[in-house]
Formats: sequence, structure tokens, C-alpha cells
Amino acid sequence: MDAGYFVTGTDTGIGKTLVACALLHAYTRRGRRAVGMKPVAAGTSAAAGEWGNEDVAALAAAGNVAVEPAWMSPYRLALPVAPHIAARDAGVEIDFAAIETSFARLRAAADVVVVEGVGGFRVPLAARTDAADLAVRLGLPLVLVVGLRLGCLNHALLTAEAIAARGLRLAGWVANRIDPQMAKAAANVAALRERIAAPLLAEVPFAERPDAAAVAALIDVTRL
Repeated sequence: MDAGYFVTGTDTGIGKTLVACALLHAYTRRGRRAVGMKPVAAGTSAAAGEWGNEDVAALAAAGNVAVEPAWMSPYRLALPVAPHIAARDAGVEIDFAAIETSFARLRAAADVVVVEGVGGFRVPLAARTDAADLAVRLGLPLVLVVGLRLGCLNHALLTAEAIAARGLRLAGWVANRIDPQMAKAAANVAALRERIAAPLLAEVPFAERPDAAAVAALIDVTRL
């Protein structure tokens, strides 16, 4: 079992936070000290309180280790847009060294750190860096969330290929049914199982209000 995972996805809005929180619930149920991290969070809200971002607040609630908000999310940006644009608007430069420092603090405080990426695997973070570069710097195996909708086969296979090209290990993937009207969803999952050289950790059914604690019961973390 690894000491941490980087959760990435085929796109934005496909359930990365849901799966990251489910992984945290799964590990806490196994008696592990688990903490989440979202290094770059675009979009802040007063409703998220001290965490400043709904995704970060959800990760904090799913884990069982109390840490400083700045450790969990060193970069919380105001605009809910692509992170490099939100950072530029805020006059901020996303520094990987600062993220690594926060990650090291979390790793010292917990048995497992679940890092949630932002957007898709190759979303830009600065002029010459992207989320894939961050994954390389942290050196964590990846969990890929595939949002099941038309076009997901191409997006999933390209993402898996990009992960391999960076020399990273794809530890597993999750099929998340985000479009209840998707035709032949099971056939799409079967096609990906044939083509992705990593275990399918769970198939998550569509839900209007998905519950991470319930999804945790579907994920077999022993396969990671």
C-alpha cells in the first residue's frame, strides 16, 4: 500500500472530489490516519468557511487528521476558472516548492495523503507547467476518475497514455456515471477495462446528490 495517491480525472466536474473523499473514508474505516489535499483550488466561497473552497472543505470533513487549512490547500484562488488564469488574475505564481512543503507536512501527520488535482491531468497551472508536472514532482501513484459520458473513451485513454508518458504509475481507475442518459455505459466500461492496464476500483452509479461515504463502500483499496 502506498502512502498517498494523486486523484486526477478525464475532465473537470467528473467526480474527483467525490472519489478523493471516498478514498479518505475508506482508509479511515480501516483505522488509518488519512488526510486530503487540494494544492490548487480555483473558486472560493464564504459558505466554505475557513477552508475557502467547497472541495477543500469536503476533503477536510472526510479525513480524520486535523491540519492547517494552508497545508491542505496552499493556493486557494478567487475565480472559478482555469487555475493559471485565476492565479494570473490574483497576481499569484503557483510555486511547486511551496506545495511540496505543505505535502511533506501532511505526510508527516498522516498514514495516507490523498491529493486531488484540479481539472484534467494536463490543465495548465502556470505559463510552462501543468497538473501533470505537479504529479511528477509529488511522485505519487495516480487514481483516474473517468466521467462516464459520450466521449469518455477517448478522454480516458489519452489520459492513461499521458500518465504513462510521464513515467507515473496508474494505480487504478474509477468509472463514475455522471450522465444517467448515457447509452451503452456498461459497454464503455468494458472497453476501458480491456485497454487500461490498471484495475477498475469501482463503478459509481449516478446520483443527484452523491455521497462519498456510500461510494467508499464500493472502492476496494486493497487493489491499489
